[in-house]
Amino acid sequence: MDLDVEKIILCIREGNGGGVQTQLQEFNTEYAQCFFFDVEERDQRKQRELDEFRKNKVRKYVESEFDSDDSEHDEKDHSLILRQNLAAVLVRFIRAGVKSRLLRVCLVTLRILSRDKKVLSPLLTDSALLTLTRLAGLTSSDRAEESESDNYDDIITALAEAKQAHNSDAHEGEMEDDDECFTLDADAKSDFSNSNNRDPEGCGGCGSQPASVNDTHRGSSSNHRALERGRKDRRESKKDEEEEVDEDRVTAEEELRKEAMKVLCNMMYNSTWAQERFSKLRILRDLTERLSKSAYCLPPSSVQFYELRLMFLMTALRPELRVQLQQAGGVSILTATLEHCLEIEWKNQYDAVLGPAVAPISFEASQRAVEILKILFNITHSAHSQELEAESADLYRHLVAVLRLCMMRPCVLTDDTDELQGHTVNMLSAVPLQCLDVLLSIPPAPDSQQSMGVNMDCVLLLLEFMERRLELEDKMKENLTPVLNLLIESCRAHRETRHYVRNHILPPLRDVSVRPEEGNTVKSRLIRLMTHVDTDLKHCAADLIFVLCKENVSRFVKYTGYGNAAGLLATKGLLGGERPKGSSSTTQYSSDSDSDTEEYRQVKSRVNPVTGRVEAEQPNPMEGMTEEEKEEEAQRLVTLFSKLSRENIIQPMRLDAEGKLVPMSGLRNTLLAEEEESGADSDTEADERQQE
Repeated sequence: MDLDVEKIILCIREGNGGGVQTQLQEFNTEYAQCFFFDVEERDQRKQRELDEFRKNKVRKYVESEFDSDDSEHDEKDHSLILRQNLAAVLVRFIRAGVKSRLLRVCLVTLRILSRDKKVLSPLLTDSALLTLTRLAGLTSSDRAEESESDNYDDIITALAEAKQAHNSDAHEGEMEDDDECFTLDADAKSDFSNSNNRDPEGCGGCGSQPASVNDTHRGSSSNHRALERGRKDRRESKKDEEEEVDEDRVTAEEELRKEAMKVLCNMMYNSTWAQERFSKLRILRDLTERLSKSAYCLPPSSVQFYELRLMFLMTALRPELRVQLQQAGGVSILTATLEHCLEIEWKNQYDAVLGPAVAPISFEASQRAVEILKILFNITHSAHSQELEAESADLYRHLVAVLRLCMMRPCVLTDDTDELQGHTVNMLSAVPLQCLDVLLSIPPAPDSQQSMGVNMDCVLLLLEFMERRLELEDKMKENLTPVLNLLIESCRAHRETRHYVRNHILPPLRDVSVRPEEGNTVKSRLIRLMTHVDTDLKHCAADLIFVLCKENVSRFVKYTGYGNAAGLLATKGLLGGERPKGSSSTTQYSSDSDSDTEEYRQVKSRVNPVTGRVEAEQPNPMEGMTEEEKEEEAQRLVTLFSKLSRENIIQPMRLDAEGKLVPMSGLRNTLLAEEEESGADSDTEADERQQE
């Protein structure tokens, strides 16, 4: 790669456009699927192996291997410097003005290089950023760009000096290390000796000042990166496998804008300095204006996905930009973009056309919708519990109506449907609570799911989505917490939803021969989560069942068992079985009772309240003991508990006035006094026996 990069720089210096395009195309083909990964972990592993071998007195082999590692390290540093130089040259070359086809090849090369944060130094100037935003169509050409020298002699000279400096370094290295197996590539050692461990992302002088050639050589550090094979982007691979790109539709201008947007996305993700400059240069304002103008264009531009991806990165990484976008009407703009992305046809205010006549959501549309939902979540999650004005409430109700369509309509691919529904659930859990009633406001159709005459189609999809996430074993908190919270809030707010969800999750109790957490039903899976190691997840699962039981403690214990319910009851101060005086639930539930089934009534007296099932009868351990033996056994247990308490193995607790567990003060002193009194009585009896 080193020789190819130098040839590219020489071709640019000579003004050989055809040669530049050929060389860059070869570079892009070779490294199109390569990504830069941090190899610090591998270096640390090598160091641990080195220490271990040294302890085992295997010094010669280890040092030879370690020196080989150093050689590889230096080669990578040299490769890093060359990539930095190539990035600097390409920015100047593009600014000078090139033909469309060559410009696209240059942007593809910059996209590959921008995957490595240590190559970004030449791209972090305001001039370079404005050049890329102009090519992406975000800013007009009349925005001022700083002029930089187009002389590439300094870069060529720097490379030549690096090679020349190596000759003397390499000769001295051979003289000094003649007795050891230490070999190093000439160019690599020379360029490594010129590096000064400077991270370009931490460069404080990369603002509006152009990066010098020497700056581009200061990029290597212990956290260097290697060029290795990586995974293709899912969006691109889907295109290759599932769809053919319509070349007639995608214009050359769109291709140029798309490549420039990809470079900007990489820079935004990899560099905090780029994030700062994006904020200062008001790129979000230009991006919002661009999106607002293209929101009603059908079919949408192929660049829109990358515009949305850049907006998501900006709002995710810069908190102040979230506020700016929200104040600039971002919710209404993004809602309109989502509505036209899905091509929604409305029957009335909140009811849209559904059914077999509506085509599934295409892959491209689903990907754009996902990006829109992520941006909306970034700018609206803080409004979840806020009281809204009439105008804002109408805006969010319309958004919820669009989100309902995102839940109801399938995508072409099953995986895309699950992904879109996941982000829709996240968004529904972030919108204001007072707007969720739109999910139930659609008149039921003949084939709709109903509860008390209310349409439950969307609620059924939420339950089915929750069941699919319950089957996943990894990232359970991230996958389950949003949908559990959404169901909890919906069940608290709407009686019809609670009634429907309860029949689905907590059907009438009939079989109590097994523990509540055993089995593969939705109820048993949720009860198993009530003892999960993750506190947030177990409280969400327990809270959902508690709400379905209308926050009635005895009913909650009946369905889950006291052992599973104790965690939530202790958190809410309900271990005593009822709410403390002066406290009440914020939700007003109906007063209907939970009627027991005939099967449950027959075995109710034999159900163990701790395990929640019928236990086999156990023999009485006190059977056959006299009253004196029972008293001695009780005294022995008191002594054992006292010993455990003194050694801080257990701590006696009691319920306070608020129904929460607190340490039982005074118990230890009482136990100690009883032990001393017991010991004094035994001493008195012994003295009396000796006197007799």
